Amino acid sequence: MRILLVEDDQQTASFIIKGLKQEGFAIDHALDGKTGLDLALSEPYDAAVIDIMLPGMDGLSLIDSMRKSGVETPVIVLSAKGSVDDRVKGLQTGGDDYLVKPFAFSELVARIHALIRRATRAKDPTVLQVGGLKMDLVRRRVFRDGVDIDLQPKEFALLEYLMRNAGRVVSKTMIMEHVWDYNFDPQTNVVEARICKLRDKVDRPFQKDLIHTIRGVGYVLEERD
Repeated sequence: MRILLVEDDQQTASFIIKGLKQEGFAIDHALDGKTGLDLALSEPYDAAVIDIMLPGMDGLSLIDSMRKSGVETPVIVLSAKGSVDDRVKGLQTGGDDYLVKPFAFSELVARIHALIRRATRAKDPTVLQVGGLKMDLVRRRVFRDGVDIDLQPKEFALLEYLMRNAGRVVSKTMIMEHVWDYNFDPQTNVVEARICKLRDKVDRPFQKDLIHTIRGVGYVLEERD
């Protein structure tokens, strides 16, 4: 899952980026409101975390511009302002959630997962399942037919994206946009290499393949007869 972080405080941003990467998210970071708006309007994100007090353009104006441009990316407003009026204003402007600084990192992660779950209409906030393949998002563990599968963080993120789009063909570009950050080389074969490693762990030890290649288009994860 790919997250946009707009935060001008380097210490706070570094803390969030490090933590979210450890959780398997791809992160794009903007230090000011205008850069954040440019990214929000040009790149596909699964969620955004936006501070209010920003140089160049404040966070509420940024969110308002996103919504007026038709960008529906779920947004968590991050702010040191915690009054009822501030929270109401943040939500009325277009924010989907509001988190007051200082905050517990685990709460931020839980709220991000909740926003993505609502946006993707997943029924269970903590578990994804396709056939015998099960992903526990809280414990960050993957099982197939009861067998524990050990995945590297990027493999986990790639499989999570495929499972959230189960039955839907996703292109290499879509995968790179959601699993890697925006500094990727479009000519790289990193997706093919990761898919190959994922198949070695998720499919090859079992009787039926779940990850299928759609030649010239991309990949789909689904259970076939």
